[in-house]
Amino acid sequence: MPTAPALPPAVCLMGPTACGKTDLAVHLVERLPCEIVSVDSAQVYRGMDIGTAKPDAATLQRAPHRLIDVIEPTESYSAAQFRTDALREMAEITARGRIPLLVGGTMLYFKALKEGLDGLPEADPELRAEIEARATQLGWPVLHAELARLDPATAARLKPNDSQRIERALEVCTLSGQPMSTLFAGQKAEPPPYRLIEIALIPSDRAALHARINARFKAMLEAGLVDELRHLRERYALTADLPAMRCVGYRQAWQFIEGEIDATGLYETGAAATRQLAKRQLTWLRSWQGAEAFDCLRPDLAEAVLRYLERRLAE
Repeated sequence: MPTAPALPPAVCLMGPTACGKTDLAVHLVERLPCEIVSVDSAQVYRGMDIGTAKPDAATLQRAPHRLIDVIEPTESYSAAQFRTDALREMAEITARGRIPLLVGGTMLYFKALKEGLDGLPEADPELRAEIEARATQLGWPVLHAELARLDPATAARLKPNDSQRIERALEVCTLSGQPMSTLFAGQKAEPPPYRLIEIALIPSDRAALHARINARFKAMLEAGLVDELRHLRERYALTADLPAMRCVGYRQAWQFIEGEIDATGLYETGAAATRQLAKRQLTWLRSWQGAEAFDCLRPDLAEAVLRYLERRLAE
């Protein structure tokens, strides 16, 4: 019997915020026949550059990134849409004889790519408006308590003020009549048509990563994060509950502009929220099956990852 053709390779470079993913990816692109696909739920928004740590123009010239600047800050973008877009970009890259290099920290997007997200209902704008109106009246903790009755497993992993995820979980429960956790459990894995080579960047010293996060958020403020948000508010009809404005950094900058926190509070709450984001990303990564872990703090990280990929790509 003829053997099935080998699947083309694709590299997934995953890691928490501020771990050095972009610098490493640029190094790899300059040494391997790879093209970058961004896996970042914040960098999809146009005009949101500083607070998302979007690669600057010089970096993008050296190593172009696909799937950044794809929607306006007033729009929404889902994991299912990411999977569709990523597979399209990966197919284009592979057709040119090159290797997709998927880089980012949005672990739900990596999960969607690897396993698929079939079976979840599409967003319903009218239902979402109803949920948001109830949240405005009652508060998200009340809706979180409601979710705990409908879907205890999902509620247990969400904070009472995680508005975006609480809203989606309640929406799924209402539209499908089933808890989101049940739908996820019943899904059949739908792997992409690629041989995924997965790399997880995990720091050996959490305090060192926190120091990087603090320094980077301070640099974002110095680079004009607040002014960037002011300009976005002038250009678009933004509201605080839009997914784009819930992104870490922008949420705190919004509170600063509204006079809810002062400059010290902006730095402290923004840095703390970024550290919490990194914690959630690391929780995903430590339970991720099939990834090769590298210490993102090791001085020879780039060469170590390059050697590993050269070996795996030759298989």
